[in-house]
Amino acid sequence: MPITFDFSGRAAVVTGGAQGIGRAVVERLVDNGAEVAIWDLDGDLAEATASEVSPDGKAIGVGVDVGDYEAVVKAREATIARFGKVDILVNSAGIAGRSEKLWEYAPEHWAEVLRINLTGPFNCCKALVPGMMERNYGRIANIASIAGKEGNPNAAAYSASKAGVIGMTKSLGKETAGHDIAVNAIAPAVARTKILEQVSQEHIDYMLSKIPRNRLVLVEEISATIAFMVSEECSFTTGFTFDISGGRATY
Repeated sequence: MPITFDFSGRAAVVTGGAQGIGRAVVERLVDNGAEVAIWDLDGDLAEATASEVSPDGKAIGVGVDVGDYEAVVKAREATIARFGKVDILVNSAGIAGRSEKLWEYAPEHWAEVLRINLTGPFNCCKALVPGMMERNYGRIANIASIAGKEGNPNAAAYSASKAGVIGMTKSLGKETAGHDIAVNAIAPAVARTKILEQVSQEHIDYMLSKIPRNRLVLVEEISATIAFMVSEECSFTTGFTFDISGGRATY
């Protein structure tokens, strides 16, 4: 039986929550009593996912480009209008970028990966952390990657963006430690999600070859770890990166 946490009375935002890892997190939070706003670039899909995971209206879908700070502010206001607050933020929205050598990467493609994967979490934290500080409570989970620890070849932009997420997590965790706000990251190995459609099979095979467990991580395994990270029980750990790489990273 899955471990459960009591999220009743808590309101959460999950970016990229319409599918993949984000959706698995949404489902677990809703099942454990939270109200959840699914922030996703595909607003229609976000609304459809919200209806599927919570027919009773405990989840809502909000269309937003997390790389656009003004759009994030509008999404925050729409969420607070519905739930009154945001206690939990899970930054899951992300793109893989192209499987190319660094010197082959077009500057505009590099910039877009960092805009979504790094500036996106920055925008969401910037918009939501002040409210958490006012209420003296908050939980933030930033989805990084094993690539942010080790750097994957042919994925310089993605690796750099996820390394940036880890660094930002460490910094924000220290800045908010006195307000009962836990800010942590998680570094998964590759999971079977829609994002894999953006990379070559050769790159997928490379990533899989590095995992001692010899399989892809399940989105349900990632969401289980995140559920603890954003629970009240995660009360002392902050600025940390949780590993879920199947043994690839032992540090």
